[in-house]
This record gives sequence, structure tokens and C-alpha cells, in this order.
Amino acid sequence: MPLVSFRPRSDPAARTRVVRDRLTLTLYGPYTVWGWLLYSFNPSAPLLGRDLRISDALVGLHGTAMAAGGLAAAFLAPRAVLWWGRRRAILGSLVLVVVGVSGLLTGPALGWTLTAMLVLSLGGNVLISATQVGLALHQGPAASAAISEGNAVGSGVGLLGPLAVGAAVAVGWGWRPGVLVTAGLAVVVIVLIARLPESESLPRRAVPVVARGDAAPARRRRGTAAVMFVGGVVAAVAVENATTYWSTKLVIERTGAGAGIAAAATAGLVAGMTAIRLIVGPLSLRLAPARLLAAGFLFTVVGWTVLWTTTSTGVALAGLVLAGLGLGVQYPLSIALLLAASPGHSDRAQGDATLWGSLSIGVAPFLLGWLSDQVGMHTAFVAVPLFALAGAVVAALGGRALRRAAAAG
Repeated sequence: MPLVSFRPRSDPAARTRVVRDRLTLTLYGPYTVWGWLLYSFNPSAPLLGRDLRISDALVGLHGTAMAAGGLAAAFLAPRAVLWWGRRRAILGSLVLVVVGVSGLLTGPALGWTLTAMLVLSLGGNVLISATQVGLALHQGPAASAAISEGNAVGSGVGLLGPLAVGAAVAVGWGWRPGVLVTAGLAVVVIVLIARLPESESLPRRAVPVVARGDAAPARRRRGTAAVMFVGGVVAAVAVENATTYWSTKLVIERTGAGAGIAAAATAGLVAGMTAIRLIVGPLSLRLAPARLLAAGFLFTVVGWTVLWTTTSTGVALAGLVLAGLGLGVQYPLSIALLLAASPGHSDRAQGDATLWGSLSIGVAPFLLGWLSDQVGMHTAFVAVPLFALAGAVVAALGGRALRRAAAAG
């Protein structure tokens, strides 16, 4: 079965900056939905575990359920675009998000919440996959900046998520009202996407295009670069989800902060991610994106060191901000570089990223939860900089392969 991509609305060679037209701004909407969900639920995961009276390892299974949904999405997303067109794929995935959130918030037992998370993840991953490729194809050479900006919008809105959860917990409402906002945002984005006019980047039906030919050496090197940048996605997803899932517990254990304050402290991570994404997007049009990606992984280790060594809530917050400055670079640039290394095969490349990123989601939070049960969260958190260092290595290798492919023509 062929996989599809779409020609951008205008000549990509003419694009030297992000064009913030109606289509682009509307396609930022799905990022807000997914960003709110991730940054409101992930720090709430330990609180869900407390409500259900389950171990950290079982709480980590929600990451495994998220991974299972992502694995299904890796198969279904490009086919949904092929069968129904990008617009309908996005709209259908938003409906799944609403259904999944509803089940997650009302689930009385672990089996229920895991099933809801699987449905939610399926919808969310199809949503981001279809949106991300459409945005990249619409923007052409400015794709890295547009994807970074879209992620910045998502994390910027998501910044309010842990604050909302922390406030709701502090006043005695529990964590659920903060996560419920995800469903409201999804409904708003459904309306906005449905009202967009027909366009080549977001057609109502799929229109397959034939990939351009490559010289054999360039094609091989682009393939090597693509593999490396998939590795970057894996590392980025592992670092982000491990940190957002378990930093709340780490802050509680190390600083003695209350659950509400510790959950809200995760906002520091998201604030750092949002700030750097607004900067790195335009910067990636002037400096080598692969080098920026490697630097982002290394800077995360700096923030982790501050967070891991402190017993002060305020310093822990500063460490999360610093970690966020590195983390915010990682996912959008890994995706943009992967798509750049996969001309004519954007949906398939995005599917590969979703597949391996989902496996990373399944392993990383569960691994840290299991390690926490064995040796405590402080020791378990040592896994995070190991993920980041691996990401820096593959980013450097991918950048070198992409430069050689460009030189080979």
C-alpha cells in the first residue's frame, strides 16, 4: 500500500521564514491539545497511583499503554491520511482524544485507566503525526522553525497544565479537573480544523505524489541520517517522558514539598521548553540544526545535575527550567531533521518516528518506576542523563551523514 505526502501550497525554495497564515496557525492547535494532556497528566501520574493504591511500576504501565497506542498509530496514521485525507484523519483523532480523556478521568480501576490511555494515545499520536507532516510540507525549508514554533505553542499552553493540577490539588479538587481541560481544547480545535478552506497541504482527500529520485550515494547517506534522527526521537521522548512522569516524585522525596507544589514545579520544565522553542526555531534557519540538537541533549544533562543534587524546592525548580531549555530543542529538531532526510516519504518517516518514539514511551517511564521500587527514585533518575548522552551522539552522527548526502548531491 503506497504512503502519501502532499506538495506544499507554494514553492518551498522560496520559503526563508515561517509563514504564519491561517492554515499554519490552525495547525498549531493540535499541539495545544497534546501539550496540555502530556504536561497535565504526566505529573499527575503519581497522584493517580495514590488514588488507585498501586505501585510505581504499575503507574508506569500508563506509559506502556501510551506506547501501545503510539504503536497502533504508527501503522494507522499514514493509512488514515491515505484513506480519508489529512483533514479527516486529524478530526477523527481529536474525537478519540476526547473519548480517551473521558475514560481516563472516570476510570475506577487500573484496567479501565490503561484502556483509556491506549485510546487517548492512539488519537493523540495520529493527531500529531498527521498535523506535523502537513505543517512541514506547507512550510518547506522553514519546516524546522515551524515545527519548533508549533511545539512551543503546545508546551506554552501546556505550561498551565501542571499549574492547574497543582492548584486543583491544593484546593482539594484532586488532579482530574486539570486534565479535563484537554477535552475542551480538543473540541475547540475540531471546530477550527473543520472550518479551514480546501488547500493542497490540508486536502479533504489524499493526493499521492511520486518521490524525487536521488543519486545512490546521497540516498544511502540520507538513509543513515534518517536512522540516526529516529534515534534522536527515541532519546528525546525517553528523556521528556521519564522526567515529566517522575520529577514530581523526585521533588517530593528530595525536598519534602507537598504533592501540589511538586506537581506545579513541573511547570518549570515546560517553561524552559517553551522559551527555547521560540528561540531555536528561527536559529535553526541560520545554524546547523543537528548541532543545535546535540547541544540540546547535552544541556539537559546540566539541568538534570542541578535537579538531582539539590534538596531545595527552589533549586529543584531552577534545575527543571534548565533541563527544559535543553529538552525543548530535542523533539522538534529530531522530527524536522528526520523529515529533511526523507524527501518524498514524509508520512512514512513520521510513522517510523511514532513507532520508535512509542516504544521509548513504553520503556522509559516504566523502567524508572521499576527502578524506583528497587532502589528509590533518586538513584533511578540516573537513567535520564544516559538517555540524553545517547541522543547527543546520534544527533552528531546524523548531522554528519546529512552533510555528506548534501555534498554527494
